[in-house]
Amino acid sequence: MSFDLAALRAAVAAHGRVARVVVAEVMGSAPREVGATMLVWPGGQAGTIGGGALELMASREALARPGLRRHALGPGLGQCCGGAVVLLTEIHDAASGAALEGQEVIARGPGDMPLAVRRLLDQARARGMPPAPRLVQGWMVEPVQPPCDPVWIWGAGHVGRALVAVLAPLPDLAVSWVDTGPERFPDAVPEDVTVLPAADPLRLVPHAPPQAAHLVLTYSHELDLQICHALLGHGFGFAGLIGSDSKWARFCSRLRALGHADAQISRICCPIGQKSFGKHPQAIAIGVAAQLVRRQKGEGLDWATHSSASGV
Repeated sequence: MSFDLAALRAAVAAHGRVARVVVAEVMGSAPREVGATMLVWPGGQAGTIGGGALELMASREALARPGLRRHALGPGLGQCCGGAVVLLTEIHDAASGAALEGQEVIARGPGDMPLAVRRLLDQARARGMPPAPRLVQGWMVEPVQPPCDPVWIWGAGHVGRALVAVLAPLPDLAVSWVDTGPERFPDAVPEDVTVLPAADPLRLVPHAPPQAAHLVLTYSHELDLQICHALLGHGFGFAGLIGSDSKWARFCSRLRALGHADAQISRICCPIGQKSFGKHPQAIAIGVAAQLVRRQKGEGLDWATHSSASGV
């Protein structure tokens, strides 16, 4: 477990003020281990600290009651684990998130840093190994998650859900999932996927890392077009659009009218997937995942030569 700065940054970009709840300490039996986290904002959350009554209570109180709190996992919470947990809740916005950038280990707490924390950090540096997350004399110590290759999926329909199911388990990928409202997403989302419901998804484009891979497959052709337009202005490592050849021809014409040169437009891959795999959502997802992994490994894959007729 580690501090996922990228997920926090994306959540703050979408929601402004976000609470981060982390399991700081575990005594006895508990649903999750130290370092398990969830992000909470008005009307939604991402991640989990184990579900059940504890998570429900913590999510309801997150934005109003920051700080360290101990919870017994017994009848009072309607849980029978028999142990106890200490949760640390912190409120973040753009300024506080920016202050954490560039750190390899985030250690914070009241007053001056205790000697025990200094020793822990010194030992970790000497060994070249990040410390495990832990609470030390009221100070929370967490290693920062190493940068992963960011993948932004625009759309939570059938193909979007298939892509998330295939990509989420892959190592070294950080998946951000965007759609226009929380009701667009399934009830169960893989833990490491950052869900970003936004009434105006275009507002999130400036917050995407410039090297990110983007997969555009919303319910609206017009929204697809506007996202492609915004991405061409923002920059990207890869951009793929679901659609037929005729859809792409119309998009090229409209993107030219919006001021983009053919050389820029040709950087967008459309259609996505692999033709031989077929048009089933899972088949498209497998084809795209294979291309992403090959690209991640630096094999120099020409995406445009591996597209399919995955039309919508």
